[in-house]
Amino acid sequence: MLDRRALLAGGVAATALPSTRVAGAAIEKEEAYWAGIAAAYDRPTDVIQLENGNWGAMPRPVLRAYQDCVARVNRDTSLYARRGMIRDVMTARADVAAELGVPPEEIAFTRNATEALKALILGYNRLQPGDAVLYADLDYDSMQACMQSLGSRRHVRVIKIALPEPATRASLIDAYDRAMRAEPRLRLALLTHLSHRTGLVLPVREIAALARARGIDVIVDAAHSWQQLDFTLPDLDCDFVGLNGHKWLGAPLGVGMIHIRGVALARIDRDPAEEPGGADSLRHRVHTGTLDYAAQLTVPAALAFQRAIGRPRRAARLRWLRDRWVAAARQIEGVDVLTPDDPALHGGITSLRLRGVADTKGNMALAARLLDRHRIFTVHRDGAAKGACVRVTPALFTVASDVDALAAALAEIVRTA
Repeated sequence: MLDRRALLAGGVAATALPSTRVAGAAIEKEEAYWAGIAAAYDRPTDVIQLENGNWGAMPRPVLRAYQDCVARVNRDTSLYARRGMIRDVMTARADVAAELGVPPEEIAFTRNATEALKALILGYNRLQPGDAVLYADLDYDSMQACMQSLGSRRHVRVIKIALPEPATRASLIDAYDRAMRAEPRLRLALLTHLSHRTGLVLPVREIAALARARGIDVIVDAAHSWQQLDFTLPDLDCDFVGLNGHKWLGAPLGVGMIHIRGVALARIDRDPAEEPGGADSLRHRVHTGTLDYAAQLTVPAALAFQRAIGRPRRAARLRWLRDRWVAAARQIEGVDVLTPDDPALHGGITSLRLRGVADTKGNMALAARLLDRHRIFTVHRDGAAKGACVRVTPALFTVASDVDALAAALAEIVRTA
């Protein structure tokens, strides 16, 4: 566990959250604070890194904690594993549960959100032949594949919908409501809280309430939303959630979490690798075998770093960085920003495309031009019903000049096209 001095040495100061709509000296003070946060990270020096959605960098204090954990696990091996390591892992789990606002027994570690969501989707046991399941175009590819596999595995109808673009809160709720009303045998729906494709945030709580009223269970993909947005699991009010720790929490690679409410545990089958009978708990729904325990043991250090900043302040900063370049990009004729400006419908991630360029090749070319000519690293994403795009993902180490450079580069690209 990191102490206050270690956090301060890493660049985190425990100051209060000012309004993000301030001017003059207050803005300078806030930028100075975030410069201190940025100094806690090792970043590429030859590019502006605006593709931080794959996984997040560990700040230096967390990296040091991870290195210490790796050294101990490597040195003490089974002596530690059989005489205290599990206790320490359970302490880390309890820390995660406290941050998420749920009891520890409703959380288990996985290696990533994909593993958690795979266990939830494939283990869901209330489907009967002839039932239907639902997912959307902005859901993660692997989760779409899992939902599709239920067609042959469970002999159900698989329904895919396209989410509105541009979207509003009302249009998103209506899209799911219409899909639910159109299929009386719909039993399971996948909801992605914050899309990895465009950064669109769903009003999950409202959609889940509609589903619950019709006897439909909901599985939530919160891989990108946890620690990017300001929420706890009770805010979503959902029974099944998969989360990542190596994205916005800044924990080491190989840390994810699965959440199942206690009252809903029986709806997910035990993992086939678990022996039948005997004790039954959430951990019996995911059988990982031996894994990187040092990564899990580092989670309290990552949580300590983020708590020193605070959820509201972190979420506000990521939105501020996003809003800064988006405001400029919306003034460029020929650039379409796909993610709504409604703060309830976005976090830090936002995607764009050049007007009329919706093919994968064209968006790969745009990302390549941003990198080759402007040294700005982004990534193309495809799979959205209305076409491919380029995703922009700032991080806590991103500074205002980074996103200003992006806006300037987009203006130049359009001007010289």
